[in-house]
Amino acid sequence: MGGRVERIKLGSQGLEVSAQGLGCMGMSDFYGPPKPDEDMISLIHHAIHTGVTFLDTSDVYGPFTNEILLGKALKGGVREKVELATKFGLSFADGKREIRGDPGYVRAACEASLKRLNIDCIDLYYQHRVDTRVPIEVTIGELKKLVEEGKMKYIGLSEASASTIKRAHAVHPITAVQLEWSLWSRDVEEEIIPTCKELGIGIVAYSPLGRGFFSSGSKFLENLTNDDYRKLAHMVIDLANIYMLCLILLMNLYSI
Repeated sequence: MGGRVERIKLGSQGLEVSAQGLGCMGMSDFYGPPKPDEDMISLIHHAIHTGVTFLDTSDVYGPFTNEILLGKALKGGVREKVELATKFGLSFADGKREIRGDPGYVRAACEASLKRLNIDCIDLYYQHRVDTRVPIEVTIGELKKLVEEGKMKYIGLSEASASTIKRAHAVHPITAVQLEWSLWSRDVEEEIIPTCKELGIGIVAYSPLGRGFFSSGSKFLENLTNDDYRKLAHMVIDLANIYMLCLILLMNLYSI
């Protein structure tokens, strides 16, 4: 049996986490139907026992139900054994998704996550998506206040551009940036990764195995349930490829 997962410093602000994290999104949303709470809590506890203590969730997963699941899993002294990251910035109003980063929403989202997770302080709080209508300085300014109030320890960004990261970091040190990074998603290596290295910001890569495509064999798509968004995404990619092929054929036809 292998040893426990090693510990690393994430970024340069003092946060220490397990080198391998546990993304909890698929337990409640996107990757097929929600899994039974009892099974997922057992899985989380097993991960912690093996040294995987860096847990990742978001208020949008469910929505809300994934944070509630984590809140149940962290009872009985388990909270003190983990580094917990959650996110804000994607709201649902009247059935529509909206990206928000205004101060009032930031504070309300934080308070709601604390309640669902049944904790007093979030270890790492990410802005899930950047609200381009609100200057990033304003959003980070409110997060800075929440750090000072003890409601969170560290600030993170998710899927932010290099310029946004620099502007945010000038207001308050950014501890980590979460982004998709795998063999088929490497555009982040051009500007974002170098910017984070320059500023001492940690990188948290999600879907490093291509959302399961790189680790599950040739039958992966066939085994997905119809409500798994990866099956729909693959259909969209196929349609896009067909469209591009037709476009190329038309261009070649008219160039003759």
